Amino acid sequence: MFWKKKGSFPSGHSASDFAGTGSPVRFNSVEFRDGQQSLFATRMTTADMVPLLSAMDQVGYDSMEMWGGATFDVAVRFLKEDPWDRIREFKKYVKRTPLKMVLRGQNLVGYKAYPDDVVEKFVEKAAAAGIDVFLIFDALQDLRNCESAFRAVKKAGKKIEGSIQYNISPFHTIEKFVENGKEQEKMGVSLLHVEDMAGLMTPAAAYDLIKALKAELKVPIHLHCHCTGGMAEMAYWEAIRAGVDGLDVCVSSMSMGPAHPPIESFVTALKGTSRDPHIDVAQFKAINEGFLALRRKYAQFETKLIGVDVGCLEHQIPGGMLSNLESQLTAMKLYDRLPQVLEEVTRVRADMGYPPLATPSSQMCGAQATTNVLTGKRYMMVSNEIKDYCRGMYGMPPGPVSPELLEAALGSEKPGTQKPADMLAPGYEAAKAEAGPLARTEEDVLTYALFPAYAPDFLRSKYNL
Repeated sequence: MFWKKKGSFPSGHSASDFAGTGSPVRFNSVEFRDGQQSLFATRMTTADMVPLLSAMDQVGYDSMEMWGGATFDVAVRFLKEDPWDRIREFKKYVKRTPLKMVLRGQNLVGYKAYPDDVVEKFVEKAAAAGIDVFLIFDALQDLRNCESAFRAVKKAGKKIEGSIQYNISPFHTIEKFVENGKEQEKMGVSLLHVEDMAGLMTPAAAYDLIKALKAELKVPIHLHCHCTGGMAEMAYWEAIRAGVDGLDVCVSSMSMGPAHPPIESFVTALKGTSRDPHIDVAQFKAINEGFLALRRKYAQFETKLIGVDVGCLEHQIPGGMLSNLESQLTAMKLYDRLPQVLEEVTRVRADMGYPPLATPSSQMCGAQATTNVLTGKRYMMVSNEIKDYCRGMYGMPPGPVSPELLEAALGSEKPGTQKPADMLAPGYEAAKAEAGPLARTEEDVLTYALFPAYAPDFLRSKYNL
C-alpha cells in the first residue's frame, strides 16, 4: 500500500508508478452542473453556456455533466427557461463528448420519491432529448430507490453510471462501500462513481477505498471530490496511484473552494507518465477567459466560502448546499447565524441516522437545522419532509433515527420499511389531467409532475398565457 497507516511514504516510488495500470486518466467536466452549483447557486443560463461549448467539446473529456441535480429546479423556478431545451441546445454544439445528467434515483431531479411511471417517462424523455450517461444515486444508498431508473436507462439503451455517496459515520466503512458497489455492478452499471460531495476524503482514505473497489469490481471507477476541506487534489493523486480510471474536474477558473480540482494541474502532473491523458493544456486559456467573464457576471450569487473550510469534516455539507444555504440566510439577513446552523447540522444528521448529505437528505437536514437554530428549540417545528423521512418515504437510513426526532416527527406513528415507490400510486396521467392545457408536451407534463407548486407559472410564461 502506498499510503501507510502511520502516514509515512515508502521509498522507491516515482511519478510513473501507478498501481499497475497504464491507462490514461479520464476526465469528466462538471462546470455546467456541479461546478456552477457549488460556486454561484446554479444561476448560469443556457445562453451563457453556449459560447463555451464548442471549445469544451474539443478538450477530450470522457463526459460532460451538464443537466440534472439542481439545474432543472433552478431553470424552472428562477431562470424561467425550459430545462429540456438545454439538452437540445448542447447537442447542437457538443458533438464528441457524451452528455451526462445527475439523477437522484426515485427522486429524479426533485426532492421526494416519484411513482415508477413518472421515473420511467422522465428517463425516456431525457434520453430522447440527448442525455447519453445517467449518473444515478440514492441519497441514503438504498438501492431499491435506483431499480426503476436503472431499468428505464437500460430500456433507453443509455449508459448507467452508479454512485457511492462517500461520507464518514459509524455506519459507513470501506467494506460497506465495496458491498454497495458490487451490488450496483450486478444491477448493470457501466462504471461506478465515488462521490465525496463535502470534501471530506483524506488522501489515505482515497487510496484505500479506490484500491479496494478496483480489487473487487470489474467496471471502471471514477472519483468526484470537492475542494472544501483542502484535500481533494491530494486525494485525487492518491486515487490515481490506486488505479482510479476517471476524475471529475473543473477548469481552473471554476475550480477550488467548494467546487472541484482543476483539470490543468492533473494534465500537467501526469504528462510523460503511464497515466498521461494527452490533453493539450494550451486550449484552456480561452476557455478560462470565458468562465472568468461569467463569474464576474454572476458575482451576486458567488459563494463567500473561499479557501479551505475544515469545518466540513464535522458538518459534512456538500459544496452545492453550502452556497444555497448561504444564499438563503443572506436573503433573510441572517448570514451571521451560519456557524450555528452548521454546528446544528452535525447534530441533526446524527439524529437522522447519519445519512450521506446528498440531495435531498442534505436539504432536509440543512432546513431542519436552520429551523432549530432560528426557533431556539430543537424540533419545535418539524418539516413535512423530515416527517416523511422518518416514515420511510425516502428509504432506509444507514443507522437508527433518534427517539427524540421520531417522537417529534411521528408521535405514536410507526415508521414503514417498504420500498418508497411501492407506497405511491401511478402519477403521470394524474399530473397530465391536473396540468390540463398548460402542458402541451410530455416534457411539460413531467415538469408539472415534478414541481406542481411553481410549474404552472413557468408554463404560462413559456407559452405567453
